[in-house]
Amino acid sequence: MFTQRQPSIRKKASIGKLDLIEAAPKLNIEINRNRIARRLILNNSMRIVFLIATSLGIVILAILLYRIITDSIGWLNLDFLRGNLSIFPERAGIKGVIIGSVWLMLIVIPVTLVLGVSTAIYLEEYAAESRFQTLIKVNISNLASVPSVIFGLLGLAVFGRMLNLGSSILSGGLTLSLLVLPIIVVASQEAIKAVPGFLREASYAMGADKWMTVRKVVLPVALPGILTGSILAMSRAIGETAPLVVLGIPTLILRIPNSVMDDFTALPIQIYYWTLDTVLTREYANLAAATIVVLLAILFGMNAIAIIIRNKFETKF
Repeated sequence: MFTQRQPSIRKKASIGKLDLIEAAPKLNIEINRNRIARRLILNNSMRIVFLIATSLGIVILAILLYRIITDSIGWLNLDFLRGNLSIFPERAGIKGVIIGSVWLMLIVIPVTLVLGVSTAIYLEEYAAESRFQTLIKVNISNLASVPSVIFGLLGLAVFGRMLNLGSSILSGGLTLSLLVLPIIVVASQEAIKAVPGFLREASYAMGADKWMTVRKVVLPVALPGILTGSILAMSRAIGETAPLVVLGIPTLILRIPNSVMDDFTALPIQIYYWTLDTVLTREYANLAAATIVVLLAILFGMNAIAIIIRNKFETKF
């Protein structure tokens, strides 16, 4: 009996295997369809969430711009741009404030460009691969995210008190240079890394040495990225308030600065103090709004220059 039933059992088992084999593609198709459907639902949900977040940010920004522009109407004119600071809101101007900001940038730009680009060139082209080099790169990247008030405290301790520079333009410029220097180093490093290796090899094949290759090949190709990152870093520097507040930059300077050792005030500092003074005098809010419009115009102009430089001089390989 056992020998007679064994073929039938094997036959049924083989039929069951055939059924499973035939049903397997259908199960895989159903599983894939369900997975694709879940992914499509998740994708659409995330798209809606991101759209809401973006729209919320744009709406808030539009409200702020509307309030600033409406508050500045009637106050932003040539007299405001050419006038000096005054305790009377109707007579106040920001000529000295603009000149102070220009003096500040005349210190920040050369210091940060020379030190930042030189550091990036050394780390990427000359420094040997080692743990020490990796440690330096990591620390520079970490410094780029340190709060600006920390750099203000460092500038106060080193430049303001140790070097006895006080609240001069030189002290403020060096402090802001410390703030944006890590940003420029990181941006320059990325721009130098993006230079294709075959350009260096071709330069060496033509008999050029290391410095000539860096100067004639690497830097011209990396220049758009370096300039773009540098201009964006300068945009941050010109709008920073916390480091200058820590340095004790005065709010009311009737005398226009003539040298780097003079006391000064800058656009973000004046906006900050005028905003505080609105508690006492309502008109200071209008002065702050007009100054914000001037600062935004400068920032938009610098960002536009960065975009133009990137689009015009960027080379694709």
